[in-house]
Amino acid sequence: MGFSNTPENRVHSLTEGGVLAAVTVVMALVGVYVPILGMIAILLWPLPVIVLIVRHGLRWGVMAVVVASFLTAAIVEPSTALRLAIAFGPVGLALGLGYRRGWSGVKLFTVSMVVSMVAKVAGLLLVFFLTGIEPFSGQFAMMDESFAQAADMYRSMGMSEEQIAASEQNFVQNMNLVKLLVPLIVVMMGLMDTMINYIVGGKILTRLGETVPTFPPFMEWRMPSAFLYAFCLSLIGVYFGSTRDIPLLYKASYNVIMACTLVGLVQGISLYQYIMNYYRWSKIVRGILLVLIFMNGILLQIFSFVGLLDTVFDYRKRYFSGKK
Repeated sequence: MGFSNTPENRVHSLTEGGVLAAVTVVMALVGVYVPILGMIAILLWPLPVIVLIVRHGLRWGVMAVVVASFLTAAIVEPSTALRLAIAFGPVGLALGLGYRRGWSGVKLFTVSMVVSMVAKVAGLLLVFFLTGIEPFSGQFAMMDESFAQAADMYRSMGMSEEQIAASEQNFVQNMNLVKLLVPLIVVMMGLMDTMINYIVGGKILTRLGETVPTFPPFMEWRMPSAFLYAFCLSLIGVYFGSTRDIPLLYKASYNVIMACTLVGLVQGISLYQYIMNYYRWSKIVRGILLVLIFMNGILLQIFSFVGLLDTVFDYRKRYFSGKK
C-alpha cells in the first residue's frame, strides 16, 4: 500500500492531508455543537487519519492529528482539542498503521482496541488533572437530578411515598453498580470506538481500492482460554475482597467477572450459530430462538458459562469435527 515518494505524490499527499485534516476539524466542530449527530462525529473522528496513513504513511497521519488539534484549539478551545487528540487520535493511528502494514484482522483489531482503551484512560486522566473533576461525575450528577425530577412527577401523579422510596432504592442500587463498573465502561468505550472505525474504515478503504483484512466467520470465532481462568480467579477475588474488606480487590475482580461474562456470551452465541448451521436450521428459526434467549436472563447466563467452557474444551472439535 501507499504511494512512491515522487514530487508529484508529495504534493498529492500534502493536498489530501490538508483536506482530511480539515474534515477532522469539521467533525470536531459537529461533535461539540450538534447534540446527537455530534456523538457519531466524535466516534468517527479517527477515520480521516486512517485513510491518510494507509494512502500516504504514518507521518502524514500524525501531522493530520497535530494540525487538526491546533485548528480545533483555535476555533473551539485547547482542552477540547487535546482531549480529542489523546482519546481518539491513537486509535486512528493504530488502525491506519495496521491496515498499511497488512496485519491480520484479529491482530489489527486487538492491537487497536488496546491502544484505544489506553487512550480513553489517558483522556479521562487529562480531564481530571485539568478540572479536578472525577470522570463520569457529571453524568452521575445528571442521573441523580433526572431521578429527582421523575420522583416529583410521580408525586404529582399520586404515587405513594412508599412506592417512590422503593424506586429510589432500586435507582441507588443500580447507580452503585454502574459506579462499580466504571473500568468496564472504559473498556467498552475502547471496544466500541475500535469496532466502529474498523468497520467503517474498512468499507471506505475498500471503495478506494485498498485491500483490507477480514475476520473469520463469526461461527468460527474462538476466544482465548485465559478468559475462563480469569473468571474463576476473579470469583475468588470477589470473595476475599468482600469478606476481608479490600474494596480495590473486590472492584477489580467484579469488573473482570463482568468482562469475562460478556466474552463468554459472544463465544456462546458463536457456538450456537455453529451448531445451528451444522444441523442446517433455517436462519429465521435460529433468529427467533436467539431473540427468546436474549429475553431470558437465565438463558443468557447459561450461554455465557457454556461459552467460557468452550474456550477450553472446544466443543466444536470435540463433538462435531469430522461428523459431516
